[in-house]
Amino acid sequence: MDLIVSSAGIARFGTWECRCALGRGGLSRDKHEGDGATPVGSWLLRRLLYRADRFTTPPLTALAAAAIAPDDGWCDDPADAQYNLPVKLPYAGRTERLWRDDDVYDLIVPLGYNDQPPAPGRGSAIFLHLARPDYSPTEGCVALSLADLRRYLAFATPTSRVIVLSS
Repeated sequence: MDLIVSSAGIARFGTWECRCALGRGGLSRDKHEGDGATPVGSWLLRRLLYRADRFTTPPLTALAAAAIAPDDGWCDDPADAQYNLPVKLPYAGRTERLWRDDDVYDLIVPLGYNDQPPAPGRGSAIFLHLARPDYSPTEGCVALSLADLRRYLAFATPTSRVIVLSS
């Protein structure tokens, strides 16, 4: 089941509708690394990553699931050969740490944006993840509350997509 995301910060799947957080840079059809924009388009759900210290078992989903560890990161360095790919920390290139002190990456679904193959500078680490309590903007991701993300994951399949609409 697809998750349809509007520019108004509303996400829908089936008859369910919920609030979501989007990128601080708004929505973009021309995403670039560091612009903080959520890319407009249709993106497959690649898998579920979760913190096993905060979830004894992953949420119910048909997606492949894997636990993350304190040394997991994601390369966001356009000059690096591992750009927009998971890496182990410490890592020589610029990275984003997946094991965070806040809760936003307790559940992470990497989206199929700029990943086959990654084009340097076109944006990286575009995820579906947990929203902050105030739904403050993300760095370009789509974020849902824990309850809403768990609910969506129960219906998600490997052919499900996050579809970000421009209006």
